[in-house]
Amino acid sequence: MKMDSLHLFSLCLLTALPTPTLQAFGEDRRPLINVSVKVSTPFSIALDNLQRQINYTFKNIGLLRRAMTHASYSEENNKALGLLGVNVIESSVALQLLSKNVDTSSKDLSDSIADASKVDGSCNADGVHLGLERIVRVSHKTNASAPSVICGAFRAMYGAIAVDSASSDEAGKIYLKVHSGIGNTAVM
Repeated sequence: MKMDSLHLFSLCLLTALPTPTLQAFGEDRRPLINVSVKVSTPFSIALDNLQRQINYTFKNIGLLRRAMTHASYSEENNKALGLLGVNVIESSVALQLLSKNVDTSSKDLSDSIADASKVDGSCNADGVHLGLERIVRVSHKTNASAPSVICGAFRAMYGAIAVDSASSDEAGKIYLKVHSGIGNTAVM
C-alpha cells in the first residue's frame, strides 16, 4: 500500500494527538494506534545483507555497526573488536587443524595460523569475498579497499560475533564456515 504525503501527514498527526481516555470508567490509557517505522539506510541494508551472508543474526546490531567502522571514520570504531577477532580466527584455525591431525608440526600450525590472520593472506581475500570494502565506513581520505581496512573489518566482525553470542566458539564456527565457503557467502 503506497501512502501519499497527505495521508502520511494525517497518520502522523493522529499518532501525535493525545489519546482520548475513559479513565472515569476504568479503561486503560494505551494509544489506539501504534505505528512502528523502520528506517532503512544503505548502511543498514548492507548490514542486513552481511548477516544473511554469514548466516548469523546479531542480537545487538550495534556491535556489527562498530565492526564495520574504521578508526578513520569515528572514535567508536572496530579496533578492540578486531583484536578479539584475531584471537577467534587464530584459535579456530589451530583447533580445526589439530582436531584433524594432532601430530601436525608446530611449523605447519604456525604457518596456517599466520596465513589466516595475515593482512595480505586469506583475511583480506575472505573480506573481499564478503564485499566488506563496500560496507566498512571510512573517512573520505581512507581507501576502503586497502587490505588492512578490509582485514580489520573482517577480524572485527568475528570479535563482534563473539561478544554478541558471548562465545568465541560460536564466532569460530561461523569463521570456519565463511572461510571454507559454506552457506550464503556469495557477494551481495
